[in-house]
Amino acid sequence: MASNDRPRTGGSPRPLRAGDTWWYAAVAGEAAGSFTTRVRTRARRGCLGAVLLLTVVYAGLVLTATGRRWGDAATTGRRADTAAAALLRDHPSLAGLTTLSLVLGCVLLLAVGLIGRRYVLTGLAADGVVTALALTGLLRLYAPRPRLTGTGALLPSGFPSAQTALALGVALGLALVVPHRLRAPAVGAATLWAAAVGAYTVADGRHRPGDVIAAALLVLAVFCGILALRARKGEVRPAPRRLPTPAALLVLLPLVLVAAGGLAAGIWLLGDTLALPATAPYDPAELRLAHRCGQALAAGVTAAAGIVLLLLLRHVDADGPPPPYRLGGPFAEAAGAPEDEELVGPFTEDLDHEIS
Repeated sequence: MASNDRPRTGGSPRPLRAGDTWWYAAVAGEAAGSFTTRVRTRARRGCLGAVLLLTVVYAGLVLTATGRRWGDAATTGRRADTAAAALLRDHPSLAGLTTLSLVLGCVLLLAVGLIGRRYVLTGLAADGVVTALALTGLLRLYAPRPRLTGTGALLPSGFPSAQTALALGVALGLALVVPHRLRAPAVGAATLWAAAVGAYTVADGRHRPGDVIAAALLVLAVFCGILALRARKGEVRPAPRRLPTPAALLVLLPLVLVAAGGLAAGIWLLGDTLALPATAPYDPAELRLAHRCGQALAAGVTAAAGIVLLLLLRHVDADGPPPPYRLGGPFAEAAGAPEDEELVGPFTEDLDHEIS
C-alpha cells in the first residue's frame, strides 16, 4: 500500500466491514480509509447526486404540465424582455461567435492535454465529452415525454441542451488535463464561459431553462464517474496543499457569485412564476419574470457544476501512477521501517532468508 493510501493521520481506522480484508488491500492497492477510497467515495456520491437531481428536473420540468408551462413562459418571455431582445437584435453575430467558441474550446482542450503530454488524461477528457454528448442525444431521442398538441409547447423539447453539454464538458475536461496548480483558474474561467453559453441558448430561444440545467447535471455526473473509476484503479495521488493564487481568486470569486446569485435569484423568482394561468393570455410582466428566472437558474446550475467538481478534486492530482504495493511481515519488520518510496516485500536482504 502506497504512502498516500494510508489511513487518515491522527485518527484510528474504522472497524472492518465486509470486503475490507487483508487481500483486498494487497490486490486493489487500497485500504479502508485510504486516500483513493476517500476520493472514490466523494466522486461516487457526486455522480449519484447529479443523477438524482437530473431525474428530479426531468420529472418536474418535462413530465408535469406546470413545468412545461413554465418552460414555455420562459421561452416566450425573451420577447417581453426588451433588454435581451435588443442585445440579440443589435448583435446578430453572437450566434456565430457561440458556435466558434465551442469549436475553439474543443481544440483548446486537446491542445492543452497533448502539449502537456498527458495523453491518457486527454483521452479520458475527450471520452467524457463524447459520452456526455452521446447521452444527451439518447435522452433527446428516447426519453419519454408527453405528446405536443396544437396549443401545447412552442418548440419541440430539446432536453438536454447539446450546446451546454459540449461547453461544460470542455470546462470540466480541463480539470483532468491542466496541472493541479493551474486547475482552479482554468476550470473557473471555462465554467464561466459555459454558463454564458447556457444563458445565451435560453435568451436566443433555442432551449428551455430545464434543458440547460439537465445538460449541466449530466456532464457533472459523467465526469464524477470518470473520477471515481480513476480513483478505483488507484491512479490519483495527493496534491500539495497551497493557498489559492491571486489568479485563481480572480476567477473563482465571480464563479461563486454567479452560482450563488443565479441559484438564489432563480429559486426566489421561481415561486412567483410557477403560478401561471393554465391558458393564455399571459401578463407580459410575468413572462419577462419567467425568462429572467430561467436564465438565472441555467447560469447558476452550470456554474455550480464546475464548483462541485473543483471541490471533489481539491488536493487531488488526477495524474497519478498506480500506487506501489507495500507488503509487511515479520521479516520486513525486522529489517526496520522502510522509506516512503521504498518497496518492501515479505523478505529482507538477509541471505539467511533467501530462497534458492
